[in-house]
Amino acid sequence: QVHLVESGGGLVQPGGSLRLSCAASGFTFSNYVMSWYRQAPGKERELVAAITPGGTTNYADSVKGRFTISRDNAKKSVYLQMNNLKPEDTAVYYCRGNYYSAYWGQGTQVTVSS
Repeated sequence: QVHLVESGGGLVQPGGSLRLSCAASGFTFSNYVMSWYRQAPGKERELVAAITPGGTTNYADSVKGRFTISRDNAKKSVYLQMNNLKPEDTAVYYCRGNYYSAYWGQGTQVTVSS
């Protein structure tokens, strides 16, 4: 059975940092493109960052230079280091794995507020 479990969300002040983690099981993690998406209230879900099995990354323009995606294939985990957080980064963050099939986690809330 496939599981993607996110953790690390929370409340942080503007300018602060958070590190999100996503632990995967039930599929061949190393074959999958892993991504982080986010969805703010009243908005569509959007791609934040993605990383290929080989480690190539891409980022939404809004987070370039502030967020870093990484993966550990041995631990079947993907991470999102978020620095210099802004109130507009407030959203539920979702982990996604995509290869022949696409899998989603349940999401973790990130709130950036003073």
